[in-house]
Parts: sequence; structure tokens; C-alpha cells
Amino acid sequence: MLDLRRLILICEFARRGSIAATASSLGYSASAVSQQLAALEREAGAALLDRTSRSAELTDAGWRLVDHAQRILAMVETAESDLSAHTATPSGRVVVTAFPTAAVAFAPALARSLRRHRELSLRLRQSRSGRGMREVESGEVDIALIDDWWGRVRRDTSVRTFPLLVDPLVLVVPRRHPMADPEVPIDLAALREEPWMATPEGEPSRTAVDRLLAAAGGAAPVAWEFEGLGTILSLVARGIGIAAVPALALAAGVRGVAVRDLPGEPIERHVYAVARESSVHRPSVAATLRAIHVAARFLVTDLGHLRGHRDGDDPDRGPSRRSPPDGAGGAPL
Repeated sequence: MLDLRRLILICEFARRGSIAATASSLGYSASAVSQQLAALEREAGAALLDRTSRSAELTDAGWRLVDHAQRILAMVETAESDLSAHTATPSGRVVVTAFPTAAVAFAPALARSLRRHRELSLRLRQSRSGRGMREVESGEVDIALIDDWWGRVRRDTSVRTFPLLVDPLVLVVPRRHPMADPEVPIDLAALREEPWMATPEGEPSRTAVDRLLAAAGGAAPVAWEFEGLGTILSLVARGIGIAAVPALALAAGVRGVAVRDLPGEPIERHVYAVARESSVHRPSVAATLRAIHVAARFLVTDLGHLRGHRDGDDPDRGPSRRSPPDGAGGAPL
């Protein structure tokens, strides 16, 4: 009989590529991982790893077992979800990962919506853009908030994708900048020589900014690169430069800036929640997905007010900080 814990171990080895990395990921010693994989080989009656003095890699039989193990583990999770769905009580820990902007934006509403579920605990982690889907597929996390700038979200029958919101690139300038006045049309060509600030090359938001400036006839090379959109916004507020950022970055609130919609064809990203198909009916995961969906609706409203300065909103104060009432997380997806 194949041991489920050892099947998890060999799947993790397939993802990590080495015994040392597998041990680090799971919190075991390298010798314990090696011993457990050797025990799995005895259970399987086949050589699963090709070992040398310095490395190990899966054999053909090892890769075949990984394929079987992934299906077996998905079926086990489906069975657990089906049984727990009948308890109707969200409980246990749900691990959510999000790209940094989403983690900051969604955290307050998630905490408010989920606090009524006293037996449920939430762990919200930040991860770099592009990693969330893999972390869900590997079982490292239950739910991931991911962004997609260019329509490249990979569809997979083992993963359910939930659209949340569309996040446009917006222009952010100091409050005393001439184009802070909403009556003044935005002229990107006139801004080409301004001191632009952006994230480093290779970041998705930087690619979006580069495309924006290229469409406006090009601009001087971006001299100011900073990790973190929050840092960029604080520098704009101090009058050091201007920037184009995803609107979601404004959810944390920032004083001293004016926000303008950009002219022309919008450059925007789509934000999704993703979860394994085998887990979405587990009460804890279902409750968290509902809370995420409700949080997204409030964010769309608040960011729309900020960008339009409607209903008397003070543009220096950031989003209006309205929050979903307790229990709003129970709204259906």
C-alpha cells in the first residue's frame, strides 16, 4: 500500500528538483526526506530516483508515479471537501497568497468578513506576481490572487478561476502639478520629459508603463526605479516625480497626490482568485472565496470614487474606507 504522506513527498520532490530543496520546503531534514523516498521505492517495488553522490533525479517510473500521485491526492482532497461540505461550518486554516498590491488592498475587508467564523483562521501571504497559480496547483496554498496584464492566464481543469476586477493603469501626479487639475486634459507627450518613476524592468507594471510611454512617442529613460508601488506613490506625494500605477495600488490610501485616468486605449490588468477544483466546496475555502468576492466589489466602488473624486470624496484621503458589514463574506459568489 502506497503511503499518502510519501506520495506528497515525491510530488514535492518533482516540483523542487532536489532532496535539499524538498526538505527545506517541508521542514524536514534532508536525511529524513531521503529515507522516506527510499521507503516509497520499497512500497512501489521500483526505482523511483536515480541517485549520484551529489544529486538525485526522478526515473521514468518516478515520473509515472508522480502523475498517479497528483490524481490520487486530488481525489483525496475532493473526498475531504465533499464530507466537510455537509458540516456547513467553516473551520481550520485557509492559506491565501496574493501579489503585494492585492495583499494590501484585500486584507482589511477579508479580516472583517471572516471574523464571524470563529473556527476559521486565515493566513495571507505575499508572493511575486506569476507564482500564485503554481502555488495553488502544488497545494502550497488554498487560494491565490493573481493578476494578468496581457491575457495569459493559463486555464486548467484542475483549477477554478474566479474573475474579481479590472485594474487600470492611472496617472499619479503631485497635488500641485499642472495636470492635477481635472479640467486640464492629459497630454502624455507633454509629460515625456518629466521625472518618471517606475518599478524595475521585468516587473509586469513596468512593462505596462513602458508600453504607455512608447505609445505616447517615447520618453527619456526612467531614471528612478523602486521596488514597491507604495514607495513610488509616497515619492510622488513629495513632489519628486510622476508615475503611472495600477489603480489598486491606491487602495492603501495616500495623501498629496492627484489621480487621473489616462487617455486612449486603457492599459489594464485583470485580477482573479484561483483555487483547486477539488477544494472549492470545502466550507473554509468557500467562505474565503465569498469574502474575497465581496472585498473586490467594495474595492471597485472605492477606487472608482477616488479616480473620479465623486460624492465629495477628498482626493487627499485615498479610498473612503467603507467596509463590508460583518457577515458580508457570506454573500454568494
